[in-house]
Amino acid sequence: MTVAQSYDHDFFGWLNANAQLMRNHQFDQVDVEHIAEELEAMARSEKRELLNRLAVLLMHLLKWQYQASKRTRSWRNTILTQRMDIADLLEDSPSLQPLVAEKIQTAYEKAKLKAEDETGIDRRTFPSQCPYTLEQSLSPDFFPGDSSEA
Repeated sequence: MTVAQSYDHDFFGWLNANAQLMRNHQFDQVDVEHIAEELEAMARSEKRELLNRLAVLLMHLLKWQYQASKRTRSWRNTILTQRMDIADLLEDSPSLQPLVAEKIQTAYEKAKLKAEDETGIDRRTFPSQCPYTLEQSLSPDFFPGDSSEA
């Protein structure tokens, strides 16, 4: 079985075989096409993780703003954790930075749906455009409305 054939039958073995081939500088035997596909899939995964974290952050900011009487330390900590995780992703992959600004509205649309599910507030109650700037969303000190600790 060739290295390329093992891709479909033994992914773990395929990974290790290609890693060894590259370390041995046997580049003519490396499964370049499948490696390229896997690298592209990894890039898409990083993008999805960033957008999902942004959506969770925006959803909690909406909950914080629109359900002030139900604020909890858990909500505050989720907001802070998502901000830290987004910062870590952007530090590890700075080329994702332009994507955040480009996709904030898409993440906000997801956030409205999630906020509707969790709060019971009709998503049409929330502004049509994201009410928070990117800088506000990512700032460790920004909490919309009353920022007193829960």
